[in-house]
Amino acid sequence: MSHNTFGHLFRVTTWGESHGPAIGCVVDGCPPGLELSEADIQPYLDRRRPGQSRFTTQRQEPDQVKILSGVYEGKTTGTPISLFIENVDQRSKDYASIAASYRPGHADMAYDMKYGHRDPRGGGRSSARETAMRVAAGAIARKVLGEGVRIRGAMVGLGEHHVTDTRWDWAEVDQNPFFCPDPVAASAWEGVLDGVRKDGSSLGAVLYVEAEGVPPGLGAPLYGKLDAEIAAALMSINAVKGVEIGDGFAAARLRGEENADEMRMKDGKIEFLSNHAGGILGGISTGQAIVARFAVKPTSSILTPKLSVSAAGEEVEVFTKGRHDPCVGIRAVPVGEAMLACVLADHLLRHRAQTGRG
Repeated sequence: MSHNTFGHLFRVTTWGESHGPAIGCVVDGCPPGLELSEADIQPYLDRRRPGQSRFTTQRQEPDQVKILSGVYEGKTTGTPISLFIENVDQRSKDYASIAASYRPGHADMAYDMKYGHRDPRGGGRSSARETAMRVAAGAIARKVLGEGVRIRGAMVGLGEHHVTDTRWDWAEVDQNPFFCPDPVAASAWEGVLDGVRKDGSSLGAVLYVEAEGVPPGLGAPLYGKLDAEIAAALMSINAVKGVEIGDGFAAARLRGEENADEMRMKDGKIEFLSNHAGGILGGISTGQAIVARFAVKPTSSILTPKLSVSAAGEEVEVFTKGRHDPCVGIRAVPVGEAMLACVLADHLLRHRAQTGRG
């Protein structure tokens, strides 16, 4: 299987399967001299870790990260940084009854058609378990970006239920199991998802990520656009089916004078009066906040029986036992933050290489 690496100068290669002995990644291109320890990475992994509420899979993985290379006496050396996480709570027997059947909505059939062989235990390589290593790499990317860049995310929609902007409070994000910035919505979502979970079903979600303090000039026209590579990075996350930058599809409903982000001068610097563009113009950052949203489909592993076929071409009925997220979008918030961090770190290094600035 190819295509396990993303990035240009800040390059991340992940490896491992959901029910294998371990997962890991190699981060190449990290500048030397940055302070880095496992304690810098672990808090981000803890936010993504399963089993923290009744609204996520009850698989108990401590996700304790180990740095195997690339760091000496607490600082990066400039050589590849290898990270390792042991899998400790696999239940492969949960998948025995569907090992020869394709689960609707999953990658089972597509993997089998492409490779002629697949790992049915939790989806193998296609499992969202892989995203733990993206989160670990994102922690390193934040070190590259520096403390002046703040990246944060939130869950802003659960099924048909969405937050209200007038109640948006970033302080609420870490106070509820949904990473939700609206306390009223978060409270209502508990009842909604409890009902869906008892039905053996699932819901999709809309996630929001932003990066403040990003310097202007990152990205490139045409084939190195910052927004294009952010969209590709977010789209690569498991179960993501749509990405918007700035106003996204809503911009198509605006008139030109409404959509244009007007500018004035303030204290000798350019100031924007709005941010419909999401901090990117012509594929290049403007210095405004980078804003993106992405849509995550409902979890495909559900208890409701669905019509499918087996690898032998037999018509079957499939339902998935085991431990699964009733809304996989919840734990996608720290993953989205990490992917945004990795893209920005990569573009920062590319910008320095080309212009000598940044």
